[in-house]
Amino acid sequence: MITVNGRWARVRTAGDESLPTVLLLHGITRSLEDWDPQFDSLAGQYHLVATDLPGYGWSAPHPDGAGLDALARGVGETLDALNITGPVHVVGNSLGGAVTMTLLAQRPDQVAAITLVDPAGFGKEVTPLLRVLGIPVLGRILATTASRPSAILQERLIFADKSFATRARIDHALAIARETEAGLTAWRTADLLGSIRHGIEQAWRDELHARIAKTPRPTLVLWGDRDRVLPPSHLSAARMLMPHAEGHLIPGVGHMPQLECAERFNELLTDFLDRNAATDLPRAASQ
Repeated sequence: MITVNGRWARVRTAGDESLPTVLLLHGITRSLEDWDPQFDSLAGQYHLVATDLPGYGWSAPHPDGAGLDALARGVGETLDALNITGPVHVVGNSLGGAVTMTLLAQRPDQVAAITLVDPAGFGKEVTPLLRVLGIPVLGRILATTASRPSAILQERLIFADKSFATRARIDHALAIARETEAGLTAWRTADLLGSIRHGIEQAWRDELHARIAKTPRPTLVLWGDRDRVLPPSHLSAARMLMPHAEGHLIPGVGHMPQLECAERFNELLTDFLDRNAATDLPRAASQ
């Protein structure tokens, strides 16, 4: 736990600080434990940094709220608190993918490359479990009511192979739900980004893509072909919106390939990172 502008933030770091820094950002309702296999395998090659997003896991909420700009601002402030100033490679899963793109828009000089893992921001379709959070009153009640059945349901939803929804992962999710305000933050985020009627709203997606188009960076997009949270068809939209991006559809896995097929995920990620080492960054395009 570190102090970031007067609030608590939970971080995990590993690897020599002289190595390229890779920043790992989790998704909605999740925590930095989603990157455990990467810490197990990649700490000898990179300086790894993972953080609970503001209001998620055991990090305190950001005073500016739970929207993308506030979440990304909190991540940037965490980098400042860790004295990380050079360009970093940012890897974001699900909501963390949208936060990654927002961080690029906010701090283009600090982002060398981005990897988007089953990211939010490329289509309106999303699992009904998240759409229902947009229902007034009911959405908040559901998001803030912790129960083992709901934790089991959510863990099983994100994996194609249900054996990955282990008792340890379910217990961890339940502990976060019971001991923190992460559920309330998730409801606030979901309420800002989507609705029961429209799914993930198009307005913020269009605005975000317009913002990052001014500061293109090497981009890798990875998607599990059995994702039931954000459909793999969104990969085609990502390729259209970011024609410079590399895209890979990973067979047989769900919403979190970094957990469900860690070895293949790490191979794709390290290949991309090694080919896109931080150098002089291009300047932002003119307004």
